[in-house]
Amino acid sequence: MSEQNRLSVFKTYKLYVGGKFPRSESGRVYEVTDSKGNWSANAPQSSRKDARDAVVAARKAFGGWAGATAYNRGQVLYRVAEMLEGRRDQFAREVADAEGLSKSKAAAVVDATIDRWVWYAGWTDKIAQVVGGANPVAGPFFNLSSPEPTGVVAVLAPQESSFLGLVSVVAPVIATGNTAVVIASEKAPLPALSLGEVLATSDVPGGVVNVLSGRTAEIAAPLAAHQDVNAIDLAGADEALAKELEIAAADNLKRVLRPQPVDYFETPGTDRLTAFLETKTVWHPTGSLGASGSAY
Repeated sequence: MSEQNRLSVFKTYKLYVGGKFPRSESGRVYEVTDSKGNWSANAPQSSRKDARDAVVAARKAFGGWAGATAYNRGQVLYRVAEMLEGRRDQFAREVADAEGLSKSKAAAVVDATIDRWVWYAGWTDKIAQVVGGANPVAGPFFNLSSPEPTGVVAVLAPQESSFLGLVSVVAPVIATGNTAVVIASEKAPLPALSLGEVLATSDVPGGVVNVLSGRTAEIAAPLAAHQDVNAIDLAGADEALAKELEIAAADNLKRVLRPQPVDYFETPGTDRLTAFLETKTVWHPTGSLGASGSAY
């Protein structure tokens, strides 16, 4: 059949919640346009119910993901990078349309994004050695501090950096054993929704990352007030929305990472890794001293 007689197959973008691809329960969609204002796709417009469903999925997945060894989490995340590499051209097209970049610049953004994912994958079994350790105490005890994940983290992805910024805020959350409910960039959600497809076909358990698209303020409000959300990253919120969400988050003492100017091309430090970690300290007796003066 000739090209002229062929009908184009338009992609239907869906949410990614609990390892599945539901449409919004409200049935709503909204038009996503490229940087020139041309129609790109219809994206699901998530509701408050979708947000609550995503929290349930994230909480269900938390025990298994946090309980996995850090080395295993690193292997799983590296597999995601392999999948991203295989779909490099697709993401380059989506980023070029979303951010108004040339093909070469969009490809550079995608390359940096994949490298960023690998960078965080490498930290999974190293961060404990950097922020944990043995503490000197006055007594016959071992005093050991070790980091543990905070729990379910709501993440407002950056609005302008649709892919590199997205991965820069999501990867550190799950690398440290948390689970995430991610609100994609409102005006450029397609790379985030495509990332859900990559996660579904990798080894990341369903519910570890849940991706919602729609109106950021509408979805973020119930997440900030949700009693089963332990922390929130306000990277994609403007000043007014950030203040409103921070007040709502105080109700159950959520960890809050406030929005700040970030150059996502710069090599990140460990700040986003440690932002959603708690420190557990354990005391253990060394044993009584023997006649020779040795212990344990």
